[in-house]
Amino acid sequence: MNRALMAALAAAGLVVSGGTTAAASDAPPRTTHGPCQYTQTPDEPAARPVPLPPDPRHAPGHGTVDVAVPTSQGPLPLRLDRTKAPCTVQSFVHLARHRFYDRTVCHRLTSYPTLKVLQCGDPTGTGEGGPGYRYKDELPVDLPPAPSDPTGVRRLYGRGLLAMANAGPDTNGSQFFVVYGDSALRPNYTVFGTVGPAGLKTLDKIAAGGIEPTAQDPAPVDGTPKLTTELLRVRPTCRP
Repeated sequence: MNRALMAALAAAGLVVSGGTTAAASDAPPRTTHGPCQYTQTPDEPAARPVPLPPDPRHAPGHGTVDVAVPTSQGPLPLRLDRTKAPCTVQSFVHLARHRFYDRTVCHRLTSYPTLKVLQCGDPTGTGEGGPGYRYKDELPVDLPPAPSDPTGVRRLYGRGLLAMANAGPDTNGSQFFVVYGDSALRPNYTVFGTVGPAGLKTLDKIAAGGIEPTAQDPAPVDGTPKLTTELLRVRPTCRP
């Protein structure tokens, strides 16, 4: 991810870079027929082979799914909330079951005063990789206004929230972010769960380690974490 894009992210929020362009195809992208409408992205092929998720007529919309995520820096347990984002949870569990997230590195850490997140979910580790499909937003409607934003436009993505990164409306894929410190963002990012207490300790450790300096910026506030954070496995701990 280049420095100009990182600067834009500071103002605009969490985005996914464009992927590698594949050869154009005359065939239209395949889309599932259920309410989630997962749609292939031929111009941004999957970073790892994975089929489209199941898309039943009635996507499960109640209950939670616990996900164990041991990392190289400590545990990062997640609790996915179907009530908030049934299509997102369905996709995340699908990717986890296909081992899409295993042995992937969290590629981005931010430490802006109003944006404190760790971003993960790209097997390429570049911020450009995804699952080869996209799906619709399930945007939050209950987040409080961010105290740091006098305009009232930005919302408080509080410490411990789990949300999807995207490249614009309805472009969710595999990349997600976990919030280690209260952050002010436009409500353009699907919230689909929370991080457990042990995970917050792990996030604090990663954040305390700081961000790798670059030749252009010896003291960056956005970039690669100094403490390499690899998701060793991502597995639902109970059958959803």
